[in-house]
Amino acid sequence: MTQEEKRLIGETVAQVNKSLKSDIRIMEVCGTHTHQIARFGIRKLLVPKIHLVSGPGCPVCVTESGYIDALITLLMHENVTIATFGDLLRVRGSSDSLEEQKSLGRKVITVYSPEDVLNLAKRNTDQNIVFAAVGFETTAPLYAALIQTSQKENIHNLFFLTSLKRMEPAIRFILGKSGVHIDGMICPGHVAAITGISPFLPVTIEYHIPAVICGFEAMDLIASISILCRQITGEIPIQFMNTYKRCVSDAGNSAALRLMSEVFRISDVNWRGIGIIRDSALILNHSYEEYDASKRFGLKIESVPAAFPDRCECSKVLIGEETPDMCVNFGSLCTPDHPIGPCMISSEGACAAYYGFGGGKI
Repeated sequence: MTQEEKRLIGETVAQVNKSLKSDIRIMEVCGTHTHQIARFGIRKLLVPKIHLVSGPGCPVCVTESGYIDALITLLMHENVTIATFGDLLRVRGSSDSLEEQKSLGRKVITVYSPEDVLNLAKRNTDQNIVFAAVGFETTAPLYAALIQTSQKENIHNLFFLTSLKRMEPAIRFILGKSGVHIDGMICPGHVAAITGISPFLPVTIEYHIPAVICGFEAMDLIASISILCRQITGEIPIQFMNTYKRCVSDAGNSAALRLMSEVFRISDVNWRGIGIIRDSALILNHSYEEYDASKRFGLKIESVPAAFPDRCECSKVLIGEETPDMCVNFGSLCTPDHPIGPCMISSEGACAAYYGFGGGKI
């Protein structure tokens, strides 16, 4: 960060802090925003009247326990190998995690890109490779391209158990939920780079809440918070703004959207700690059902309530009702080394971000 950027951030923060007369709540939806806000110490720069709360933008955190149970069920098949990104390993199902299954000798392999999954299937033709495809619209086009490549190259031992979620229905769910008060919203830049601005316009148009699509640098975040505060206090009119135009166009990424429409269709899904949100899932459409692990192996993902341990507040953290430091387990019984709830597992989880960058009880 340059000295000029530091000066601008300092001036902007001073103006914001001086302008506020009452408490306001701003939600950042994206898990990367949650991480960056903690990393840059932005909460500590702002006056206590500004409450930054997190939304359900960490894909690992909202992956339902029934999905993990289904992956573990697949491991009971002798010729099945589960391929997954590392963050998912420690997420618990009803009673177990993939990490624990791996320690028992089950076939669980950590991958780092979709290309790794393709190569794994090509090298192990005697095994059925099931990829745990978890994420939002950000990663869905990559998975769609991988599925189309598998079909084009006649790869028949690669399957996908999907837990792909759509952001707009989740935002609508939160804004329509009683007991959750939001004055302004920082919308996810990564998702918007794919979808464009249309999924987020309703925040302002329908719910009359100031909203910005934001980048991930300190200046991006501070500038966007300043814009939201000025709207909330009435200094400027309420309007939807895209402050991340260097990466987000109004219409989004047409090639990525085309891939998603070719491979997926919309369905309902259970969000861990939140419940069923209608039309919030992307699942394989009929043209690609041969790659659907749930159909190939006769799986049913049970939408059961998340079994959070005693006094775990992750369900409230995920919808911005509480912050991590309000949980009695935070930083004592629950740490990244020994996570109790899912929000402490991934670096994009609100609890892990709070803890990792000096958060604690206030």
